[in-house]
Amino acid sequence: MSKAEERRLASGLNSMSMNCQEIMESKETTEDKETRSEQQDNMKNNLMEQTKIPQVRAIVERQDPSSKEVDDLTIRRFLRARDLDIGKASSMLLRYLKWRREFVPNGSVSLLETPNEVAQNKMFLQGSDKKGRPITVILGARHVRSKGGLEEFKRFVVYGFDKICSRMPPGQEKFVVIGDLEGWGYANSDIHGYLAGLSILQEYYPERLAKVFLVHAPYIFMAVWKIVYPFIDKNTRKKIVFVDNRKLKSTLLGEIDESQIPDIYGGEIPLIPIHQSK
Repeated sequence: MSKAEERRLASGLNSMSMNCQEIMESKETTEDKETRSEQQDNMKNNLMEQTKIPQVRAIVERQDPSSKEVDDLTIRRFLRARDLDIGKASSMLLRYLKWRREFVPNGSVSLLETPNEVAQNKMFLQGSDKKGRPITVILGARHVRSKGGLEEFKRFVVYGFDKICSRMPPGQEKFVVIGDLEGWGYANSDIHGYLAGLSILQEYYPERLAKVFLVHAPYIFMAVWKIVYPFIDKNTRKKIVFVDNRKLKSTLLGEIDESQIPDIYGGEIPLIPIHQSK
């Protein structure tokens, strides 16, 4: 084969390769492109996080030596909650450490500290979604302001979040909530309690919430929702979904296998009160 023929052959092969690439790119769907773009963004963010975690640790350890016990995953969650801003994440983590020492001095909340809240039997923990995230169910119509007051309610919230986090498998950091409002009425309305629980979630358990499915929401609940909504930060808002009653099971099936969906929603797993969950 002459050199001229070799050049023509090489040129032809290059042309074919480019055409194949163009065909493959043309077949790539918008969803594929979005997925690829998201993966690239995640890689960039992960690299940024890895460089900023030691910086946050250094700042926090100078002001609170007890923070040496905090792992990198925790620091990463606080960074993500503050859009990777080192100063804001450091301040948030320092507030958390101070709050934890004062509010949970023994390291955990005992059931003996929340007897009235536990008696309402309103929070359950069982199963996991397709990503392995634990699922908690909250029955809103069972919540009423108890004689233990707001402080006992806040302790119960912390007990619940700690219990859920303890159930997370390795590599998982988030949980899913099904908030069931069937039968909810004004007797169950507790603005101070809702805001207190929301504050604890957002300030002290950042990046723990994966999604909230609000189901069976009655029309009268929306009056309370309008009061609470402005206090929900933008990242948390994106995770809240109001589910149409007619599409309840199909919506849950999109993210949870039927064997892990609570039986009250057409699945196979019974509700387990959170204080009985192991």
